[in-house]
Parts: sequence; structure tokens; C-alpha cells
Amino acid sequence: MADESGFSFASRLESFRCAFRGVRALLASQHNARIHLLATVSACGLGWLLGISALEWCAIAVVIALVWTAEAFNTAFELLCDVASPEFHPLVQKGKDVAAAAVLLAAAGAAVVGLLVFVPHLLRIAG
Repeated sequence: MADESGFSFASRLESFRCAFRGVRALLASQHNARIHLLATVSACGLGWLLGISALEWCAIAVVIALVWTAEAFNTAFELLCDVASPEFHPLVQKGKDVAAAAVLLAAAGAAVVGLLVFVPHLLRIAG
């Protein structure tokens, strides 16, 4: 039942449908998103196999979310730029490059966290 602000269970459900449609579109259209999916599955599998701590899981979860968020914003930004400026414009290109840099920076940070979390466990097993 809707209240005076327009909130309803049906509208919340629809917002989730839209969000999941966005995730599907992201995975279907962006090869880097598929690489992030492989990295996500690999990190979660390795974390499970190594029995990482709850705090380590938190670090891994945060950087996974950060990378996915950066990739989604980058994709949305690029799509909107393509609509707003179908012809090449140097400022639009610069904006797209900066958005792509955000994904690169997030992924680099995630790689550092992955090394900090996983390498000590792997060295313990190897040693």
C-alpha cells in the first residue's frame, strides 16, 4: 500500500528490477565487466579455499564493490556522453578517459588489497 510520499512495495520491487537489468546490461555490453566478474569469482574462491578471516573478507568485499561501482558509473557516463555528444569532442573524450581512470585506480587498489590479504596465506601454505 502506498503512503503519501509515493512509497510502495511494488515501486521498490520495480527499482530492484531496473537495477538487475542494469547489471545484465553491464555484463552483456562491457568486456571489462566480464573480467571483473572473473576476478570477483576468483577472489571469493581463493578466500574460501584459504579460510581468510572476517576482517580480510571485509576488505575483499569492499574493494570488489568499489571496482563494480566504478565500472558501472564509467559505463553509465560513457553511454550518456555518447547520447549527449555523438560526434567527437575533446572534452567528452577527456571525461571518458577520467572515468576509465577511476576504474583503473579502483582495480589497482583492489589488486593491492588482494596481494596484502592472499600472499601471507599462500606463503604460509608454501612454507
